[in-house]
Amino acid sequence: MTSASSFVGAFTGAVSDSTVATSYTADDSEILAVEQSYKDLETDLQNTVNNVPYDHPGYDEYKYDLSEINHNPYQLAALLTVLYEDYTEEEVEEKLQEIFDAQYELTLTPVIEIRTRTETRTGTRTVHHSDGTTTTETYTYDVEVQYEWHIMKTKLTNETMDAVVRNMGLTEDQMARYELLLETQGNKSYLFSGDIYANPDPVEEGEEYDIPAEMLTDQEFANMIREGEKYIGMEYVWGGSSPSTGFDCSGFVSYVINHSGNGWNVGRQTANGLLVNCCTRVSRANAQPGDLIFFKGTYNTSGASHVGIYVGNGMMLHCGNPIKYSSIETNYWRKHFYTFGRIKD
Repeated sequence: MTSASSFVGAFTGAVSDSTVATSYTADDSEILAVEQSYKDLETDLQNTVNNVPYDHPGYDEYKYDLSEINHNPYQLAALLTVLYEDYTEEEVEEKLQEIFDAQYELTLTPVIEIRTRTETRTGTRTVHHSDGTTTTETYTYDVEVQYEWHIMKTKLTNETMDAVVRNMGLTEDQMARYELLLETQGNKSYLFSGDIYANPDPVEEGEEYDIPAEMLTDQEFANMIREGEKYIGMEYVWGGSSPSTGFDCSGFVSYVINHSGNGWNVGRQTANGLLVNCCTRVSRANAQPGDLIFFKGTYNTSGASHVGIYVGNGMMLHCGNPIKYSSIETNYWRKHFYTFGRIKD
């Protein structure tokens, strides 16, 4: 913040009001209207992703590699303050679209794979009998045939709002002002205090964590951990449900449950499917290692949207990006927490 502090001195010397340098200067109503406009763009993007199978019908499979759709509203307000000062919704309309296009990229790629399958065919043949007569009989045989498998691959990348700002070519003074506005939240922290993305935690690189030995005396839990830890470091793949395809959050947990050796078989469930179909809810106070932990609102879907394996001590093993141990006590996971669930026998 040395650069930002130096900037404050220069800026406040020019305007004779230190509050201006640290404040969003637009009216609250305009800031909120602009924020809503940006959220509307994000909602339209989410709807586009959701409607891929309906807008592009006829494919045998739809594969997804999706980043989460979200932004920090304080970052957007800080950027627009730096660029426009006392801005209005109408004034920044084109700039919003420019920022949005820089933050998100959605690509749809049709792919044709040549696969093989075994087909059973029916044939006929003539049978010659010892008395000189003949008959015709049918028989079946297997052949390997090739066929086309049509896949629509959908990929969404989110460069993050902060990365967009830092790639815009702002001057050193503009960047210092931007940093300062983020630190002070424009002296208007009340504007977005209820937004779960307003104060995101730093991106986790994955935490090294050793489960206490005494917890592993529970054989069912130990079996789950032995299976789950095989895949630590594997990247997140939307829709993935096996080591060969990669995993998403629910695919990972479903696979671990099914292959833990505990006699469970839940099939391939979504996060909400695991909660509704396979678990009995338990309170936070009664949660035990080996229970599942569910979160909601991590993307636009009803019910549970993310699931991990609770390992005790405020930690979980889950398929973030990559599969890793993470604390459930960060601001992000606390805001998204839904419930714990115990796997039904």
